[in-house]
Amino acid sequence: MPGSGWFLRTRRVSFIFVLIGLAFAAAALLAPAAEEAEPRSATGLSTSVESARVEQLRAKFPGSDTSAALIVFSGSEGAALSPADQTAARTAAAGLGVKVPVQFAENGKIGLAILTLPAGDDEQITRTVDTLRENLRNLPDGLQASVTGPAAFTTDLSRVFDGANTRLILVTACVVALLLLLTYRSPGLVLIPLLVVGLTEQVTTSVSEQVLSRLGIPAGGEVSGIVSVLVFGAATDYALLLIARYRETLRSETDALTAMRIAVRRVAEPILASGGTVIGALAFLLLSSTETLRGIGIGCMIGIAFAVVSGLVVLPAALVLFGRRIFWPFVPRVGEEATEGKVWGRLGAMVARRPALVLTLSVLLLAGLAAGGLGVRTGLADNEQFRVEPEAVRGAKVLAEAFPAGATDPVEIVGPAKDAVATAKLIREVDGVAEVRPVQGNGELTGYDVILSAEPGSDASFTVVRELRQRLDQVSDQVLVGGGPAESLDVQAADQRDRLLIMPLILILVGAVLVAVLRSILAPALLLLTVIASFLASFGASWLVFDHLLHFPALNGSVILLSFLFLVALGVDYNIFLSTRALEETRTAGTRAGMATALRVTGGVITSAGLLLAAVFAVLGVLPLITLTQVGIIVCVGVLLDTLLVRTVVVPALAFLLGEHFWWPATPRRQEQSAVRDAGGEVPSMR
Repeated sequence: MPGSGWFLRTRRVSFIFVLIGLAFAAAALLAPAAEEAEPRSATGLSTSVESARVEQLRAKFPGSDTSAALIVFSGSEGAALSPADQTAARTAAAGLGVKVPVQFAENGKIGLAILTLPAGDDEQITRTVDTLRENLRNLPDGLQASVTGPAAFTTDLSRVFDGANTRLILVTACVVALLLLLTYRSPGLVLIPLLVVGLTEQVTTSVSEQVLSRLGIPAGGEVSGIVSVLVFGAATDYALLLIARYRETLRSETDALTAMRIAVRRVAEPILASGGTVIGALAFLLLSSTETLRGIGIGCMIGIAFAVVSGLVVLPAALVLFGRRIFWPFVPRVGEEATEGKVWGRLGAMVARRPALVLTLSVLLLAGLAAGGLGVRTGLADNEQFRVEPEAVRGAKVLAEAFPAGATDPVEIVGPAKDAVATAKLIREVDGVAEVRPVQGNGELTGYDVILSAEPGSDASFTVVRELRQRLDQVSDQVLVGGGPAESLDVQAADQRDRLLIMPLILILVGAVLVAVLRSILAPALLLLTVIASFLASFGASWLVFDHLLHFPALNGSVILLSFLFLVALGVDYNIFLSTRALEETRTAGTRAGMATALRVTGGVITSAGLLLAAVFAVLGVLPLITLTQVGIIVCVGVLLDTLLVRTVVVPALAFLLGEHFWWPATPRRQEQSAVRDAGGEVPSMR
């Protein structure tokens, strides 16, 4: 078992374990690249969902193996297109293979050409769209062209992650290195942990790609970005906890190997409890409706497992090879007085003097921040997914000025051919439908492309889709509504279902882990409430940032579940680190003194770990996708609140107020006293 430290018997054995770790990393990194799995549907939802069923049925229609690019011609600075500009637009469109004449808006400012593209995978579509855009660069002065539509959105979404993983890893590594240097001011304690953590992340990426490929789950840039950040943060947190306990033990032990064995035994329980909690919470993502969330769950579970092993086996084995010298130039000596806990000791004393007042003020602050989320808006339209506006979005906005906003991504309807007349009639009667285009069916089924007045993915488009589904059910339950707007609506419904199912399960799991670790009921219940309060406060504070500073139009639906999972699962880590040490100290000193000691000795390392984890998640902001930015900011704010307020002030205040009742129904100090009595010794005085 890693917690026993048996692999730290001698430096030679430790060196062998380091070599084993390096060999495993090399094998994982040199393994052949995994083939990307094909998504089961455009949204990753089950094929039983209505929009996915439409996708399957439309795939059997003639010409369904094609895509479309919309070429939007416009004048510079909104000027009307001159006759010469219109002629140049027609010539350019014809040169690209457009068969249908260019449509010009009534105001004469916009021209639209629809180009049918051959079928292919995302890479082929990307190359085709890139070629189109390159060919449209040499237009006459005053004439501009943008390529938008489904093919262009696919291209621009893939472009978001071009080089993003490399940039994300480099920025994350720099942040981790800087914070390690500020924490320990030792080059050895920057290089060795950073090397171990970096290899852990790379091994996780390689192994998770192989696993997801074999499970048939796509491993896109969103999955790999979140997995990388989580592994970097968690593995470094475990490293900080281990190093802090190792340094503390070196002040009382002359032998570095012995000190490390003691340190590993002492941190094994909180690290295993922490890792097990996070893995268990991530496992609930396997119940989610979308492949993306399942991929994130599997990848992160693998990463946390590797982070635990690296923190309890590989890193200890690597550190003991250098003995005390790894702390140079601030080498801990036997008998040396600890200095890093004085600030936290003074803070604990301040909280202990007025715990009720401190707790009241903290609760009011958390409640005030949580109130910021009362006006939250959810659901991003397709044109609102990017922080940096790509060409597909710019083209769609220009197009919406003169043509129906839904032209870039129509609703697709499929139904029995015998009901075609009634179906078309009802479609045209629905408010918000701008145009209906019949699509050649396969004899048994017929189809329609329905252009909406509303922007795809907006609340207005969802209203139209719901109305279409409700009214077309009157014709036949075999008339199905799909396409981009319907897919977005189905994803929104899936997100709501996932939140209602998975979030309570996460709370139940975290509560059970706390009960098992602390062998108590009241303390776990209070700690769980503090974690929930921290999430609500961070959610409210982050929404104020999104709405008033960053001017994001709404919150992506999956962000709520992901940020809740990471904050609850990771936030409870710090409570586990603090409360397990408090329980250890309580057995000899009592709850109030034990909590004060725990705050003093863990304050520095937990704060460093929290600041590092917050900074690492903030790095998600380097990716120009609003969803990842929102997850990063909410988790960053939540971890800061949990580290600097909840764990530092709220939890100690609760323990100081309740005293021995904090551990109800257990009485850890009395159990220790009973053991002393049974041994014939004296009972320590109660202070």
